Amino acid sequence: MPELPFPPPDAVTREAAVELRRAWDDMLARIGEAREAIDDPSLWPPPATERNLAEGYRYVLGFLYGSIARSIGPTAEYPYFVRMIQPLNRSTIDNSDAIYLYAPIDGNHSYTIRGRTGDTRHWHGEPPVTSGRKAPHYVFLQTASGHSGDTGELDEMAPGSRANCAVMDSSDLQVNADGTFEILLGPEKPEGYTGNFMSTRMVKKRRNAAGEEVSREYVAQMVGLREIFCDWEHEDLMDLFIYRNDRLGEPMPAYTPAQAARQLRDAGRFTRNQVHFWNKFYGVTLEAYGDVNGDGKAFMPRNALNEPNAASLATGGGMSTNIYCGGIFALEADEALIVEVRQPVEPNYIGFCLGNLWGESLDFANFQSSLNGVQAHRDADNAIRYVIAHRDPGIHNWVDTTDHDEGYMCVRWAYSNKPKENLPSATVRKVRWAELMGYLPATTRMISPEERRRQIAIRQEHVQRRYRHH
Repeated sequence: MPELPFPPPDAVTREAAVELRRAWDDMLARIGEAREAIDDPSLWPPPATERNLAEGYRYVLGFLYGSIARSIGPTAEYPYFVRMIQPLNRSTIDNSDAIYLYAPIDGNHSYTIRGRTGDTRHWHGEPPVTSGRKAPHYVFLQTASGHSGDTGELDEMAPGSRANCAVMDSSDLQVNADGTFEILLGPEKPEGYTGNFMSTRMVKKRRNAAGEEVSREYVAQMVGLREIFCDWEHEDLMDLFIYRNDRLGEPMPAYTPAQAARQLRDAGRFTRNQVHFWNKFYGVTLEAYGDVNGDGKAFMPRNALNEPNAASLATGGGMSTNIYCGGIFALEADEALIVEVRQPVEPNYIGFCLGNLWGESLDFANFQSSLNGVQAHRDADNAIRYVIAHRDPGIHNWVDTTDHDEGYMCVRWAYSNKPKENLPSATVRKVRWAELMGYLPATTRMISPEERRRQIAIRQEHVQRRYRHH
């Protein structure tokens, strides 16, 4: 047993003190390994620039922040929703319009989610209300057998490694007239049950490398929930309460040294593995810094967007109702990009946002670094034309780089029922700043400096409401 500077008097307490110190040291070691991913070229960090390094340290601290909340917070026996991503720990090329919530569950048991939201008529194709409390633009839930990135290795993206046991979006969610709703989660749907239900176990069949059909049962370890906001001035958060049905009203057992030691190690392990995984995902899978697989092109092209593709393990997870496309913007001071987005079949949601090379969404409260399908102006041909530039051209659909020379650009379209044809598309054109207006329709919507300040003020207030603390 190692020496303790202040040894407790009894043997049982001394043993606990030693184990907790070991767990603390293990946590610090894993955090140190996460830090190495900021500037060790073998761990696929972004190019070392003054700003990338500064944001890299913030990025690792953000994962530590999220890992602490996840480790010492809810349990599968006594769950509650925590924010997986927020302004303090943006990551994974996150959606500027979304709040990402998660609660741990054990899919062998049943749970209930109770909620209350504002007016939901826009969830069913009706015109949205223009006053009063309005529900988020779009809501998505999933029961999943694991988290992306927890292993730290890209192997976890192999087919069959994880699965969504159930998904539900706002078009399916039954809501009462007063805005309340209830969702039952469980291994099996009770006979005769007609309310909202999500399965927490499933069996999937697939063919292995030898061509044999194999079956595997997946048990949900979490329920994830995303609230997507488009009308940032009026849409508001949902109220949520989740509980395991056989534990409601029971007190939680007292805290123990073994539990504390496990949580310390989990906080370090999650931080280290998540940082290492996403670095490799960007560098190897997305080929953000150039061709890796030898096919002569990068999956994330520079000043272009790849072909729209459905969310899957290959995209690092994501909302299964989404179709994505992405690329890298790389602009000089006198250049701009025009991104033209078309959707022959109207989706539930359209989002466009920028991120830095760590996969952090750019500051969307204080800069117009994102624009969704409600915020953006549509031209007469139903196309949305975004203008990415370092300075404000006075165009309504300007998207601010916040002085980043390079970064991610991502388009998301969400469909309750994905079209099999007439898929959405996006194209990119790089132009000189002085020639920008010559490439845009004559009817392009312009905006005054006063109107721009009003837009930013709406963003600032909404983001404080979205991440409010009661």
